[in-house]
Amino acid sequence: MGIISCASASACWRGLDYYKRKKIKNIEKINNNEYTSIVSGNENYHIYLNLEHPRRSTCTCPLANGKRIICKHIVATYFSVVPNSAKDFEEEQEKLQQEYEEYEQRQYKKAINYLHKMSKKELIDELTYVFDYAPEWVYTDFVRRNNIGD
Repeated sequence: MGIISCASASACWRGLDYYKRKKIKNIEKINNNEYTSIVSGNENYHIYLNLEHPRRSTCTCPLANGKRIICKHIVATYFSVVPNSAKDFEEEQEKLQQEYEEYEQRQYKKAINYLHKMSKKELIDELTYVFDYAPEWVYTDFVRRNNIGD
């Protein structure tokens, strides 16, 4: 299990931002798997990064101090010491986003095809269900767009 898989999505994205803004200072290599750094945030936080055992990594920030949490400061340090890790993370996220958008498009097409096969009564029943259970703005938008009202 690596640093990225142990961190929350928020910690990864915020760590990437810190990395890009060059907030990581004084990186020191202890050995091939361990590093220390200082990351400037609201104050300077001291990071110990353990690549072999990510949950042993530590940070003095309020979120992670004394806990086994991989915070944005640890992630930022990871991106700084592991070549191409930031680029790989971004590429993987872009790929996942593309796959999700393609999946959503396929589902939308299936739904439209299904609607075309429904009877008028089935369509009315389904639309009534949507009005009853969807957020209020769905109904309000339908009324507004179709000039239904007082």
